[in-house]
Amino acid sequence: MWNVTFFLHMVGTAALGFYLILPLVVGGIQKLSSGAQEGAISTIHVANRVAQYGLVLQLLTGGYMMSQGNYTYVWMAVVTVLLLAMFAVGGIMSKPLKNALAGIREKRDVKADIGKLGTFSAVLSLLLLVMIFFMVFDNII
Repeated sequence: MWNVTFFLHMVGTAALGFYLILPLVVGGIQKLSSGAQEGAISTIHVANRVAQYGLVLQLLTGGYMMSQGNYTYVWMAVVTVLLLAMFAVGGIMSKPLKNALAGIREKRDVKADIGKLGTFSAVLSLLLLVMIFFMVFDNII
């Protein structure tokens, strides 16, 4: 059972890999034409939803693996808070994504929404990097 759970946990991790490159993708959106911006933001919206499902998979499999392992309570709390923060920021990011798509279709200026996307994507990337750090160095705290 452990191997299956670990495999599913790694599949969830692969889905979250999108968050690592997201700041680079969002940074180049403003240079695109409006049609290309719409396509890029639409793709980010779908990828964010897939990553959210990856987070659910991480929550379920990680929770099971934590219950089977020997981890400190502090480590488990830190990892859980990081996961919940990723859920929150990923969910909050969906509103600027929707607003940017609507704005592009209505020919409005979407710089503010793209700026918010840049901030949220940087925060998500940082949260994921910190999470990876604690996964690799699980005995640090």
